Amino acid sequence: MKKRQNIELDFFIDKLTNSIENVVTGDCFQTEVSLVSTSDLKAITKKNNWQFDWKYEHKQPEREVYKLTIIGNPAIIQGIMCIEIKSDHVYMHLVENAPFNKGKEKMYAGVAGNLVAFACRLSFQRGHEGNVSFLSKSQLIDHYERTLGAIHFGGRVMIIETKSALKLIDKYFKNLGL
Repeated sequence: MKKRQNIELDFFIDKLTNSIENVVTGDCFQTEVSLVSTSDLKAITKKNNWQFDWKYEHKQPEREVYKLTIIGNPAIIQGIMCIEIKSDHVYMHLVENAPFNKGKEKMYAGVAGNLVAFACRLSFQRGHEGNVSFLSKSQLIDHYERTLGAIHFGGRVMIIETKSALKLIDKYFKNLGL
């Protein structure tokens, strides 16, 4: 299988919420993050307006692909993320909001923040002190520093360290702990 270049992430943190929030009503919905199944992949396609090739990501043996859903409504995927557990941190390959959670007409805010917080939580669970890294598009570096507390490590490399990871986890997983 051919190796793909690392992709610069361009997810937008619209709002840090306690879960995800309906942008029209302001209602909050508790979420859960779980591994994407083969049957999930049928709906997560470019034909259905998803940006990335999630089947490709799912086939990579070193990667884990997770979906964000509202508790009690597991059939509707709100967002998706591909990560890799490295020796000392979690690396985020891709993060994507569902097509209906993008742009001015989006349905829910807080999706990308929720997924990043999950990556931080997983980093703690795997013994990596919450450390997460990713490549950013250059125009979003300041945005990630401001919203996620990420550190610009050089080039396009961004790192979320323990202190910022704990803040994100506390925001999204307050009742669950690490």
